[in-house]
Amino acid sequence: MKFVRSCLAGLLLCTAGLQPTQADAPPAQLPAAAQPAAVAAFEQFLVRTYTGAKLAQTGLSVQVLRNALIGYFNLRGRGLAKRPVLTVIDFSRSSRQNRLWVIDLSRTRLLYHTLVAHGKNSGGDVAQAFSNREGSEMSSLGFYVTGDTYQGKHGLSLRLEGLDARYNSHAAERAVVVHGADYVCEDFIRQNGRLGRSQGCPALPPAQSAGIIKTIRSGSVLYVQGPKSAAYASDWLNLNAALPSFMRSPEVAGSVGQ
Repeated sequence: MKFVRSCLAGLLLCTAGLQPTQADAPPAQLPAAAQPAAVAAFEQFLVRTYTGAKLAQTGLSVQVLRNALIGYFNLRGRGLAKRPVLTVIDFSRSSRQNRLWVIDLSRTRLLYHTLVAHGKNSGGDVAQAFSNREGSEMSSLGFYVTGDTYQGKHGLSLRLEGLDARYNSHAAERAVVVHGADYVCEDFIRQNGRLGRSQGCPALPPAQSAGIIKTIRSGSVLYVQGPKSAAYASDWLNLNAALPSFMRSPEVAGSVGQ
């Protein structure tokens, strides 16, 4: 443990001079010799986040959280993620289960854990099919950055920018947004055996939608995981590319010596 901490401290000094990269610039890279200790530090951060936020009790997979964190730090390194709030949706789970998590990474706290709907053409109880195509009425996988809010037909709603070219880059044209919907509730599940479905939006319970939207708006990361059969692959899941941003993060700097 002392060895990892000393390596972590050295890596922080080595990466202190790295500047944040722009979205259209290639990501900074750690020296090859420094990567093993940085990977070890990332895995420790993953475990600390998972246990500290008590995520095991909620059913969130460690691997899904790992994917979400890798993408978060990649997006942060490109200047796209501006807030230490991470939203995870796991559409490999039944719609009858709470499958949305909002995590405060700076305080290692779970802020929300609730129901979320998938698109009507993605499947019944469990989402199986996904699309980036306009008019598909399917959910889209991958990483998003949240935008601004507006008042729509569902009340307070949140715009999303899809950042995976093959999976969700047409989110804005498709009007895929976060909003509340009456069909996202336990009563609907009791009556129908599954949750209601949207036209592709991650729809939330009305009682919680405004609070969640206000918490995650304006530059936080949302990650949508699907079942293994969806075969999602993304450059945002490259751990080595995420390491420089991870090593510069305040959460890591504050953990040295603990």
